[in-house]
Amino acid sequence: MAVRGIDSSTQSCKVLTVDETTGRVLATGQAPHPDGTEVDPLAWWRALADAGGHDTDGVDALSVAAQQHGMVALDGDDTPVRPALLWNDVRSAPQAARLTTDLGAEWWAKSVGLVPVASYTVTKLAWLAEHEPVHAARVARVLLPHDWLTWRLLGATDPPTTDRSDASGTGYWSPVTGRYERDLLVRALGHDVDVPEVRGPTDPAGRTADGTLVAAGAGDNAAAALGLDLRPGEAVVSLGTSGAVFTVTDRPVTDPTGAVASFADATGRFLPLACTLNAARVLSATATLLDTDLSGLDALAESAPPDAGGLVLLPYLDGERTPNLPDAAGSLHGLRRATMTPPHLARAAVLGMLCGLADCLDELRRHGASIDRVLLIGGAARSRAVRSAAPDVFGVPVLVPEPAEYVALGAARQAAWLLSGADEPPAWPRQIADHRAPTGAPWTADLRARYAEHRRRTYGV
Repeated sequence: MAVRGIDSSTQSCKVLTVDETTGRVLATGQAPHPDGTEVDPLAWWRALADAGGHDTDGVDALSVAAQQHGMVALDGDDTPVRPALLWNDVRSAPQAARLTTDLGAEWWAKSVGLVPVASYTVTKLAWLAEHEPVHAARVARVLLPHDWLTWRLLGATDPPTTDRSDASGTGYWSPVTGRYERDLLVRALGHDVDVPEVRGPTDPAGRTADGTLVAAGAGDNAAAALGLDLRPGEAVVSLGTSGAVFTVTDRPVTDPTGAVASFADATGRFLPLACTLNAARVLSATATLLDTDLSGLDALAESAPPDAGGLVLLPYLDGERTPNLPDAAGSLHGLRRATMTPPHLARAAVLGMLCGLADCLDELRRHGASIDRVLLIGGAARSRAVRSAAPDVFGVPVLVPEPAEYVALGAARQAAWLLSGADEPPAWPRQIADHRAPTGAPWTADLRARYAEHRRRTYGV
């Protein structure tokens, strides 16, 4: 039997058709999404069709995973009142600050597992109410990208559904109590609205018109954890458009600083996560500046001193989330004649990106996570320079799984789990392409210290 996993990410829609028993990928499809921080949801639907996701012939079950936090605001006729605001749209930073001040960071962390930042849906609703009150007044239902796509696949007739992992990223659903905090919806938007029913990991969302079983789905990071079979003592560092660092725990985390969000995962446990806004794009932007490609950037970085000669890049090219600096910009520190070279800058870009993610690992540890090794995934994990530097910067062994679409694979594994009716997900093998240990080189501690000092001097955090 075959199952299907769909990953509707920021940049594209990926579709995997997978053998239900072995996890072997049978077929793939992909289609791009428009660039930007706001998107017409119909663009996701068209991309899903172009990637082959609408054709369920020969597919027994499917599941949709997607980018988290995106605000799909619908009117009484279920028509979007405006383009969806995505996770990487930071215009709601003032509203996030106000919501935090109004109720207190500790209250938010204890009540819904997170402290508002511009990424979360609740802040985007507050922005809508303040800046587009006519649109806000029309909103009758709020969905997330994965909710909306699942609902459309089911015919958009029954009430929409979501899952624990995606609901936990809204800012108005509690992973601790398993309930919506509807007063927060009203506080943000100004009135109550319909929100999707939250399903458990093995609860079905329904069936398509041709009878294909549809699973609850998941947020992208929870799906990636499921696709990777993330285990205790491990953390994932995902180097995509953003940088996500997460692990699995049996208990939720409470972090009033907001650095760690206590999301739910796709198995019934929890997925504490810290995130940066800047990951793979740091490398691509540096490559463009140096008039080369990513392979050329690799070669330049590998020819530089391991510590970039003291050159430090704070890689906040699109603002930053960890630390919470939505208006920050990137900056170079320690620039001297000796370090004003393409190799030094290439190496500083690699190290700056990794230092930001190492700070995220430290935040998870600070809140009780035991991390003995890292699984490195995402587009930038293919970089030789990144692979060689990561174990030293992170301070633990780094495993690089074989390149795969792990979000879509996790969605497919959820579909197979639902189809099997078993207590646990199917045991699909995990293939590791590279395994590296820290070298113990003395430059690593100096690098982290320099990075932290320049961050404190520049931004006070």
